[in-house]
Amino acid sequence: MRGHLTSRRRLVTGAGLVMAALAAPALAQKSKSAATSAVVAQIVDISNEQQDVARDFLVGSRAAWQDINAKGGVRGRPVQHLSIETDGSPASLRAAVKQVKDNPACVVLSGTASDPVAAQLVALLQEDNTPIAHAAPWLQNSSVEVDDRTFPIFATRQEQIGHALKSLAVVGMQELGIVYATPREYGLYQTDVERIAVSLKLRVQSFRPAAGGLAPLGQGLGSSAPAVMLFVGGTPELVQFTQGLAKHSRQRYVIALADVNLQTMLQMGGSRATPVIATQAVPLVNQTSLPVVRAYRDTLARLFDEPPAALSLAGFIAARYTYEVLSDVDAALTRPAVLAAFQKRAPMDIGGFRIAFNAQRRGSSYVTQSMLATDGRLIG
Repeated sequence: MRGHLTSRRRLVTGAGLVMAALAAPALAQKSKSAATSAVVAQIVDISNEQQDVARDFLVGSRAAWQDINAKGGVRGRPVQHLSIETDGSPASLRAAVKQVKDNPACVVLSGTASDPVAAQLVALLQEDNTPIAHAAPWLQNSSVEVDDRTFPIFATRQEQIGHALKSLAVVGMQELGIVYATPREYGLYQTDVERIAVSLKLRVQSFRPAAGGLAPLGQGLGSSAPAVMLFVGGTPELVQFTQGLAKHSRQRYVIALADVNLQTMLQMGGSRATPVIATQAVPLVNQTSLPVVRAYRDTLARLFDEPPAALSLAGFIAARYTYEVLSDVDAALTRPAVLAAFQKRAPMDIGGFRIAFNAQRRGSSYVTQSMLATDGRLIG
């Protein structure tokens, strides 16, 4: 289905999709002062399954760093924002990490996207004992143990699912269907997601697409399948699944997690017969009473021809958090000094998005949600 997308956001696919958005700003930052500037590296996953998430997240981060540099950078010096692509494989990620390690000016990893690559990177930095801060990754997996060099600031999948199911549990929901978009999602997340559901005292039925794909899976659900389905996957896959559900007479509800963009789903022709609730690990992008949202929307409008989106806002917040910690380093910006600054895990308020690390070294449990109603309205 990805080959037939009509949305403006997907006119370019694969690696070109990321590069088209980022090539010009990246080239513009190569100047005579670059050699003395601190380098912030961002590893992004351009695999087919994760390119939508990575692109949005990276656009938000790029907007933030351009704005930061326009206002003086860090302590009067511009920051060189270096994006490094990976195809999601272990070999590609190792090559990306080697590029970071071989660049002595690179003082921090910031805003790793996607979740599978972020989780792999946590393990790889531990395995190699690489002494570099890994700040604000898009790490959704609540089963990953965070060590003293990784600093996640967004709510985990466990907190997202708990938030989405809380109101449904109150009205007596006892069973949950879990749909995994691909075998890869099933392999990565089945243990984590089902553990969360069981902790909420819910019976679980799990579903994976067969050879026919997600639309036939949705269409083929029997009457015994739960009325509430939790979807683990991306936006294009969710569109296919809801198009299959539309052929049922029984009303079902779908809960999606923070990797899904409901605006894009609507543009791509997702079914309006099925209400979809999607969690977000950042404030709502239309919540302009919050300073961080206003700053994000203003910056995005100035620098990119892109609509506001939750994942893009997350990338913006990740960069702003990294900037705030770098600005507090009371020494030369070296890897050890920057890592020590992050290890303080100081509470922080990024324009209304509050960060306070808990005993599990996670920085926030902030979750909001939006709903795509059957009349096509986006609520929240």
